[in-house]
Amino acid sequence: MDILYLLIPLSVTLAFVIGAAFWLAVDEGQFDDLEGPGLSVVVDDDNPQAARPEADG
Repeated sequence: MDILYLLIPLSVTLAFVIGAAFWLAVDEGQFDDLEGPGLSVVVDDDNPQAARPEADG
């Protein structure tokens, strides 16, 4: 039963730390564009000349 005197304040402190970290991430703009980085990997074109066929009529 004595362990509860340690675990309850520790868990409340941990919850506040996690909440503060989340609040800072939201303020920094980490969650503004969730789809952009994932789509940029798919759309990335390292060699644009090899992707387009030459039109030698």
